[in-house]
Amino acid sequence: MKISKRVSEIPPSGIRKFFELASQVEDVISLGVGEPDFSTPWHIRESGIYALENGFTTYTSNWGILELREAISEHLFNLYGLSYDPEGEILVTTGSSEALDLAIRAIIDPGDEVIIHQPSYVSYIPCVILAGGKPKILPTFPEEEFKINPERLEKTITNRTKLLILSYPNNPTGAVMDRESLEEIARIGEKYDLLVISDEIYDQLVYDVEFVSFPSLPKMRERTILVNGFSKAYAMTGWRLGYAVGPREIIEAMMKIHQYTMLCAPTIAQRAAIEAFKLQEEVISMRESYDQRRRFFYQGLKEIGFEVVEPKGAFYIFPSIKKFGLSSEEFAERLLQEEKVVVIPGSVFGESGEGFIRCTYAASLSDLKEALDRLKRFVTSLQPIYSRER
Repeated sequence: MKISKRVSEIPPSGIRKFFELASQVEDVISLGVGEPDFSTPWHIRESGIYALENGFTTYTSNWGILELREAISEHLFNLYGLSYDPEGEILVTTGSSEALDLAIRAIIDPGDEVIIHQPSYVSYIPCVILAGGKPKILPTFPEEEFKINPERLEKTITNRTKLLILSYPNNPTGAVMDRESLEEIARIGEKYDLLVISDEIYDQLVYDVEFVSFPSLPKMRERTILVNGFSKAYAMTGWRLGYAVGPREIIEAMMKIHQYTMLCAPTIAQRAAIEAFKLQEEVISMRESYDQRRRFFYQGLKEIGFEVVEPKGAFYIFPSIKKFGLSSEEFAERLLQEEKVVVIPGSVFGESGEGFIRCTYAASLSDLKEALDRLKRFVTSLQPIYSRER
């Protein structure tokens, strides 16, 4: 009776459940943590230390440090030709997760529908529910490389649909949308006057394909809130720094919520992030390392016998475990108990994730090799079950 109904009905994060289980087991190899295994590059850390030593420990503008907003503006222009005014169209936030929450709350009224493609990041549905919105789930499938099917998208839209959340490169599948498909989604968005939140936190971790920033498509800048941050590409997860850019009216509304709740993002992190944009060679080096591990782990899974779509972005891979006769959660729990390998059940990422597991290859090659050995031993032990199921 004392807890909000909305909060009571939201389940705890399934990812956290497996982190807790893993913490109780020794000699664990974790393929579950969704963060880089690199330390933050030294020049960024040094900039943070300098800021601390020089007393940059007070509040900043609600919008964030102007120099950082100017750097974000320049960065997006250099990468994607996008132009945003640092004074009014860019908001610095406490992680990209806060940016996402602010955007949803600034847009959604009770009863508004929000289309969320799945499998997808675990926070989208809770954020929509907490804002009073109604999630509309759009499944994606391995036969289509986990990309959004435009025809299926259009059939999901009703007269209550206000917002579409795009999440590519995708967590948990590693999928990346091609330009042609995004252009079709843009056409649908314009036809039905939809707003779009494009979560592009993995934009710089893409392999062998082109990444297209959604607001760079014709007529999409004015209806898109781009959410990004420093956690993944710059290995700054603990610094808690993100940003949102978009139409002035929406960004100002987001800032209004931000100033009453968070006030401003961490000052030292903001100072350090200014340095991050000067270190693109570090990003390239980390991306090349992820790519090496991606190819190694993908090939290893196929050799074991997993059915798996090759990931093209982020640092996740999403193999099917349907043929082994266990649910995603059963598979993950038994793998942890019997072989001490942590993976995340695909069901955590939505109903269409059932029958899959998420593995991160942001781990050392030696750990990935050992994990493959343990996975092979585990699925070999399941063969009698697999045979009976067939």
